[in-house]
Amino acid sequence: MWNTGFWGHTFYDWEEIVPPNALSEEWGVDNTNFQGISLDYRRFMSNSLLDCYKLEYNAIKKHTPDLPVTTNLMGLYKELDYFKWAKHLDVVSWDNYPSLNTPISLTAMTHDLMRGLKQGQPFMLMEQTPSQQNWQPYNSLKRPGVMKLWSYQAVAHGGDTVLFFQLRRSVGACEKYHGAVIEHVGHEHTRVFRECAELGSELQKLSDSLLDTRIKARVAIVFDWENRWAIELSSGPTVALKYVDEVHKYYDALFKQNIQADLIGTDTDLSDYDIVIAPVLYMVKKGYAKRVEDFVRSGGTFLTTFFSGIVNENDIVSLGGYPGELREVLGIWAEEIDALFPDQSNQIVLTETWGALSGEYQCGLLCDLIHSEGAEIKAVYGSDFYQGMPALTVNKFGAGQAWYVATSPEPSFLQGFLANLCKEKGITAPIPPVPGVEISQRTNENETYLFILNHNDQPVNVVLGSLKGTDLIVGQPVTNTVTLSAKGVLILSIS
Repeated sequence: MWNTGFWGHTFYDWEEIVPPNALSEEWGVDNTNFQGISLDYRRFMSNSLLDCYKLEYNAIKKHTPDLPVTTNLMGLYKELDYFKWAKHLDVVSWDNYPSLNTPISLTAMTHDLMRGLKQGQPFMLMEQTPSQQNWQPYNSLKRPGVMKLWSYQAVAHGGDTVLFFQLRRSVGACEKYHGAVIEHVGHEHTRVFRECAELGSELQKLSDSLLDTRIKARVAIVFDWENRWAIELSSGPTVALKYVDEVHKYYDALFKQNIQADLIGTDTDLSDYDIVIAPVLYMVKKGYAKRVEDFVRSGGTFLTTFFSGIVNENDIVSLGGYPGELREVLGIWAEEIDALFPDQSNQIVLTETWGALSGEYQCGLLCDLIHSEGAEIKAVYGSDFYQGMPALTVNKFGAGQAWYVATSPEPSFLQGFLANLCKEKGITAPIPPVPGVEISQRTNENETYLFILNHNDQPVNVVLGSLKGTDLIVGQPVTNTVTLSAKGVLILSIS
């Protein structure tokens, strides 16, 4: 299963198997001679910690069976497979600590991932700082309005709870400079306390409306911790391939167009979605290819990318040509994979104008050299010895279609590409995009609540078009165009 016969790494007894280290398989960070062993060790560690949590969970439930139990998750934390953990949490809770320069869409994606762990159930924002953190290299203050804005971002993406760490600043130890509602001065006459009190007052007023609402996305992006481990343990083809970065590129392209997405696991039912995006699906677990085929055959649009369909769940290559078990649904064969240096690039050249896409776009990182096996070629490479080979394909399969993006494109390509796919499925944004302005919708049977969040440092005008409703925070009617102050928030109730 581990293919340890390679290099004569033979085990004769279970006692000979030790945790990966520099004297056995692994050295440094994610450097290993035997990916299968290192991958299973990460599964073992995640599952062992989960077993410890379950012991604590059961001990609490024995005495308080009706009280919900959770533990603090940490967003994109690499070491724990949160989809497995979520099955044993009564409610997902997590700690959100972005830096001043963290991309807005990355924080939004992480909120959506936390919501996706329990298939759309609301989560708890268990921790955030009212202002300053203490453990990052540069611990900036949250500027006026930012704490409230980022709190509403959590609510906009499915949070039903907004909490802080900590109430009072510690007088000593490693978090004595970590922000708190009550500063070391010990009274309430501070900017931070006033902002927290104002947010609390607003949330109390909003709770009757927003609680029990849900987000209904028609686009899903697959996020898989085991796939992430396997990719970043891989001995090639490039050290520059980072799983979260590639997933975020696709999320960000939707985010900039005001299209909401769910982050889902490989066990999530696909039938609720029109479009499923699985960036860098290097590991195809047992049965997943059939689920993809069933989804596409029933009319869904599936999209995956370069370096997909390479191995099974044990990191053993699926023989017969890349992309392995996905080859039939995608209608392609990938012969080779070229790794580009950071200063190198190629081009994606469209074979014809297609909606928002035309001409030529830059690409890099990895380039799959693919052949069509029935798929339609929508774009080709523009240079190098594989100039003219397919770079973007689509395969009709049953009532649906499966796309393959053979390289890592520039953002403008992804925005135009995903805009076209969404348009074909009738997926539209509620309002036109404005740079630096984020939107999200939560709904129930009777009402839609549109969150409009201005992350800019200056006021902006947002065109609502035919939308009209009531500003849930101030209780005033809103129509046509609204002006949002810097870091301003509008929650529009639309009947």
